Amino acid sequence: MRRKYVSNIARERGTRFLSTVNSLYVSFIEYNGVFYRLLHPRPTILLITLCPGDRVNIMPASWNLPISEEPPTIGVAVYRETFTYQCLNYHPEATINVPSIKHVDLIYQLGSVSGRDVDKIREFKVQLIPSDIVKAPTWRDAIAAYEVRVMNRLDVGESTLFVFEVLKVKVKTGIADEWSIDFSKTNIPLHGAGRVFHRVDPRKVFAKKSLK
Repeated sequence: MRRKYVSNIARERGTRFLSTVNSLYVSFIEYNGVFYRLLHPRPTILLITLCPGDRVNIMPASWNLPISEEPPTIGVAVYRETFTYQCLNYHPEATINVPSIKHVDLIYQLGSVSGRDVDKIREFKVQLIPSDIVKAPTWRDAIAAYEVRVMNRLDVGESTLFVFEVLKVKVKTGIADEWSIDFSKTNIPLHGAGRVFHRVDPRKVFAKKSLK
């Protein structure tokens, strides 16, 4: 009698558990859009490279991420059919430039043409200044810039993840502290899809110190 009672309780608990699990699964549906869109919007940077023929190229890239602190590295995924990929193979240095939200028109235009066909620096009147360490120049209107050198690379599908070692970090005066950019003073473009960009909400949300 006792064994049958315990068995009934276990069966009942198992049914409740499966019911809970099933209800969780029901709350999801398969996403039929482009898979990475659910990971957007993403910060957009402008990658400046040196290219064959003494040319300079500039390319927007929203697939970028910090990778390690020691050594300081940043990863940028580059489609292997781009002129930027050719340029990075030609010269392994670059600058990673952080634009402000006011430059969304320029960012979109820079991403709409290939550096093989158009001298984007001249066509879009991009103002450059010398960098301190690397030969690739820095964008004068960036709110922050990283001088970097290719340290490693990983081919994945149609793209290559370039791992850049950060050699120097520069920021415009008065817009950042040790924690981040001050978004009450400036803002950065987060790329959604196509011509759609978002901005960072300047209001801070503080997590609780403990969940207990």
